[in-house]
Amino acid sequence: MTKLIECIPNFSEARRPEVIDQIVASIQSVSDVKLLDRSSDLDHNRTVLTFAGSPAGVEEAAFRAIKTASELIDLDNHTGEHPRIGATDVVPFVPLSNASMDDCIEIAKRLGQRVGSELSIPVYLYEAAATKPERTNLENIRTGQYEVLKTEIESNENRKPDFGPSKLPKAGATVIGARNPLIAFNVYLTTDDVDIAKKIAKAVRQSSGGLRYVKGLGLLVDGRAQVSMNLTNFRETPIGRVVEFIRREAQRYGVAIHHSELVGLIPQEALIDAAVWYTQLDGFDKEQILETRLYASDASSSTGKPVSFLDELASALPAPGGGSAAAYAGAMGAGLVAMVSGLTIGRKKYAEVEAEMQAVHVMAEKLRAEMTQAVEDDAASFEAVIGAFKLPKETEEQQTARTAAIQIATMNAAYVPLQSVQRSVKIMELAIKCAEHGNLNAISDAMSGFAMSRASLTAAAYNVRINIHSLPDKSAGDEYLKELADLEKKADKLEKEIRKIMKERGGI
Repeated sequence: MTKLIECIPNFSEARRPEVIDQIVASIQSVSDVKLLDRSSDLDHNRTVLTFAGSPAGVEEAAFRAIKTASELIDLDNHTGEHPRIGATDVVPFVPLSNASMDDCIEIAKRLGQRVGSELSIPVYLYEAAATKPERTNLENIRTGQYEVLKTEIESNENRKPDFGPSKLPKAGATVIGARNPLIAFNVYLTTDDVDIAKKIAKAVRQSSGGLRYVKGLGLLVDGRAQVSMNLTNFRETPIGRVVEFIRREAQRYGVAIHHSELVGLIPQEALIDAAVWYTQLDGFDKEQILETRLYASDASSSTGKPVSFLDELASALPAPGGGSAAAYAGAMGAGLVAMVSGLTIGRKKYAEVEAEMQAVHVMAEKLRAEMTQAVEDDAASFEAVIGAFKLPKETEEQQTARTAAIQIATMNAAYVPLQSVQRSVKIMELAIKCAEHGNLNAISDAMSGFAMSRASLTAAAYNVRINIHSLPDKSAGDEYLKELADLEKKADKLEKEIRKIMKERGGI
């Protein structure tokens, strides 16, 4: 099946459309790539282009765009509200259909090396492609912007690029990486007081103690105060939650939201989640969307049967594997707990436990969503490990970088199933509440939910230990192993507890 990769390069230019036209033309000169979106902001003096295509096509189009931008944009003469260090400031690759994060990491590394050697532009790798933990975050790389980096790249060893010379040309440096889908989202306020926007941005962004997966700046754009944000995980922090947070913060200063805007594209799922949240469609199922049914029908007719997680699991591919299966089992366990609590809520016979079962239902649904996401996260973490092992090791420097990358990727591959273990214990606790107080007619389902989450814990624990055992520096995983042992002891106690309930209430 054809792999599809998305690329969303950001260019430090918006006030000269003829320059962007030439960059766009360079992208469109690659036959198997399609331009999806073009978005320019004059105050930011920044343009975001979105295109997608085959891995080879997207990689070539990105190189041509970077080359064209380096010839037409001079950072010494560039001004704008948005932080930047290069003419082509950042180039993220995002896996779409049949593509993995590993594919995007490989593209980022190849492109970075080519840009550094052929164009003499310093390149930093970030997010999933980062070679150093501190470079995972884009803001760390852009510290001080072009003006500061111009000096520090030559004198500060910590600012040495991953590829290319340690000297900035007029095109600056470029940051290249691989990441999951991101939403660039701006909220405009009913004021021109930029200090209010800065205070709200500080309150909402994760780095200042705000919402997780939110990065934010306060700016003055088109005469209005703007909270400019990147939402890096819309599933964990939905866009509706972000908007309402900003609305409440704005009210503290006597202002309101004037309007909001998207920069580039947004996943359909993010808008659906926002619509469901605002309309309070508590029982909504995404299968109720007309287009979802139509697309599913098309997929089934073209392959003869719908593609499922179990089909992927049974394939000869290394991922998804045991860690994903563990998360899938946990999601089923949480689903059964949600079912039993739902069958208890609203029944006169169980009025005394109504509030408790409502709380159980909410927590179970949250855990089900988290476990479902962990199915993908585990597969992605394994692919990142494979990518790290494929790094070059010809020189001593390459060997050191490769070892560090393997250590980071493997630690993450252990952390993802450890989170599944943590969630499994929580699901087991909820299953006990359902078995003890829930609808007696569904007690077997509560027991089954416990059993599925117990199996999830066991399988995930194997993955934690195996990944820790394969670490270059095994001692780095000691804390994970200690926590895992504590969680397993807790699970053993919970199993004894539910067996007692099973005898008392289930009669077996």
